[in-house]
Amino acid sequence: MKKSRKALIVLGSIAAVIAVGLATSTVVNVVATNAETDAIEPYGQRVEVDGKSMNVLVAGEGESIVLLPGFGTSSPVIDFSPLIEDLAADHRVIAVEPFGYGLSDGTDEPRTTANVVSEVHEALQELGVTSYTLMGHSIAGIYGREFAERYPDEVRAFVGIDSSVPGQPNMDMAFPTGLLGALKNLGLVRLLSGVGGDGGYVAPFYDDHDRQQIGLLTNRNSLEPTYLDEMARIRTNFADAEGKTFPVDLPLLLFVQKVNPTNDDWLPMHERQAATVTDGTVIALDGDHYLHHTQSPTIAREFRQWEGERRQD
Repeated sequence: MKKSRKALIVLGSIAAVIAVGLATSTVVNVVATNAETDAIEPYGQRVEVDGKSMNVLVAGEGESIVLLPGFGTSSPVIDFSPLIEDLAADHRVIAVEPFGYGLSDGTDEPRTTANVVSEVHEALQELGVTSYTLMGHSIAGIYGREFAERYPDEVRAFVGIDSSVPGQPNMDMAFPTGLLGALKNLGLVRLLSGVGGDGGYVAPFYDDHDRQQIGLLTNRNSLEPTYLDEMARIRTNFADAEGKTFPVDLPLLLFVQKVNPTNDDWLPMHERQAATVTDGTVIALDGDHYLHHTQSPTIAREFRQWEGERRQD
C-alpha cells in the first residue's frame, strides 16, 4: 500500500508539473502573440474580398504574372521575394496572399478549391487584372488547374514550381486538426518553432530581417482556424481533382525537383501531366520542394526564354 501511495504521489506531482508548464506556455503564447503583432511590418496593399481584407503585392510593369503560394506559407510575399524582384524587372507581378496567409484576414468560409479560387479571382478583379500567367507552388497546382478551367479567357499559361498533381500519393490522409489546434493554443507550437533553424530561407536570398518577419507571421498564422480548415480539406480537394487535367490548349511549364526523396515517380508524374496538353514543358532542377528559395534566378531565366519562344510562334 505504501508503494502504491508513493507511486500515486509521484504521478500526481508529474501531472502537476505538466499542468503548470502548459498553463505557463499558454500564457506566454498569448502575451508573445500580442507583443509580436506590433513587430509585424506591413507590405503590399489590401483589397476587399467578400467583405474581408486580402493582402496583395503588385510590383513592376508589363505582362502580368500572378503568384500563388503553397499550403500554409506564412508570408507568400516574403517567400516569393527573390522571384518577385527578378520577374518585376520586365513583368507586372501580383503576389496574392489568400485568406489565412500573410497579412490577409482569416475567414470562416470552407477552404474548398472552389472557394479559394473564387476569392483570389475576386481580388484580381478588384485590381483590374484580366489577363495573366498563373505561377504557383505546391498545392497551387490543384487550385491553378481549376482556375484555368473556370477562367480560360484570362489565364494565358500555368507555371508550376514543384506543383501538386492530381493523383499524387498520400494525399488522402486525415490530419489531426483538433489536436494541432490545441497544441497551438497551449503554446507548444511556438516552442517547437523556436528550434526550427532557418526554415529553408537561406542566404543570400533571404536575410535576418526576412527570417524574423517570417517567424512572426508563422506564429500568427500557423494552425489558426483558417489554416486548419484548409488542412482538413486537403484530402477532399485532391479527391475532387482526381483524373482532371489542365485545358489541353493551355501552355504548361513545370519546374520540378530533379530528385524527390520520398517519391521516385515525382518527376515522371509531372512529365505525364505535361503530356496532357498540346504545349507542355518540364524542367528538372536541383533543390528541395521549395525550389524558388534557391533557384529563383534559374526559374526566372528559363521562364523568360520559354515565354519568348511562345511569342515568336
